[in-house]
Amino acid sequence: MNHTSLPRRAAAELLGTGLLVAVVVGSGIAAERLSSDHGLRLLENSIATALGLAVLIVLLGPVSGAHFNPVITIADSLLRRDGAAAKDRAGAVTYIAAQLVGGIGGALLANAMFETPAAVSLHERATAATLLGEVVATAGLTLLVVGMTRAAHSLPAIACAVGAYIGAAYWFTSSTAFANPAVTLGRLFSDTFAGIAPLSAAFFLAAQLIGGAVGILLSVVLFPAPSLKEKTS
Repeated sequence: MNHTSLPRRAAAELLGTGLLVAVVVGSGIAAERLSSDHGLRLLENSIATALGLAVLIVLLGPVSGAHFNPVITIADSLLRRDGAAAKDRAGAVTYIAAQLVGGIGGALLANAMFETPAAVSLHERATAATLLGEVVATAGLTLLVVGMTRAAHSLPAIACAVGAYIGAAYWFTSSTAFANPAVTLGRLFSDTFAGIAPLSAAFFLAAQLIGGAVGILLSVVLFPAPSLKEKTS
């Protein structure tokens, strides 16, 4: 159980999500300026995102658990079995609010660093194929985080695995694996390589929630949590 105060945990979630979106959007802007090849741009963007995410998890995991993602916060709240779970579910709302604010702030920060005007993106991404990709990407991420947590892997191991998964999912999913409502919301405010148009964002958010539900169900089946009685025996 994390005994860090809720304001400190929420601050870590806001900062971590903001920096994650800054990495995604900032590296996307840099890639767009450095290369005209779409594949090379995606490679540069995916490497920066994978490494940045792993670093942020290691840095802020001891403070907040490093969710940086409303879907992961929802999964954690629903699947926790310790005595404080019901009480801490109220804190999940604070986490999600911090993540959403951080996501928007991170996009605006990236725009400012590259002297790019803040604007709502016009990049349409939603198709049947990309929405399926978002379901797959989010389900896999949820299963990975919950499974590794329940298997008691170390924080550095989880950080490396999550970073590697997102780096890979950029390429094996048709959606380039947003897999995160807070990141999706943030990317809406940058009309750049990493941006997403409002209607596409709405569809992506729905797909991510479906993917999160699938990931939670798979986690329950594959990584059943010990009962409270077993934990205390």
